[in-house]
Amino acid sequence: MILEIADIRIHPGQQAGFEAAIKQGMATVLPRATGFIRAQVHGGIETPERYVLQIEWESVEAHNVGFRGGPLFVEWRALIGSYFAQPPQVEHFNLV
Repeated sequence: MILEIADIRIHPGQQAGFEAAIKQGMATVLPRATGFIRAQVHGGIETPERYVLQIEWESVEAHNVGFRGGPLFVEWRALIGSYFAQPPQVEHFNLV
């Protein structure tokens, strides 16, 4: 299992729309991805336009090749991409 962390910055004043869209994507798109385990998103307190998305995958390949290289990624980005103020910073982590 690996953990994907995405540091997301959205346009000011778009919190309600983004939160609804990402919750929809987490409920309808991510569960259909091969290798997806679970996800959660946290909203910034000091910086309300900042979100941290945590997704557990079976492997880096499940995320980078299976999900990002397939049609579900297009569907995912169609839901949330317009809210991004800049491209998310994404990294993968192993449990220590």
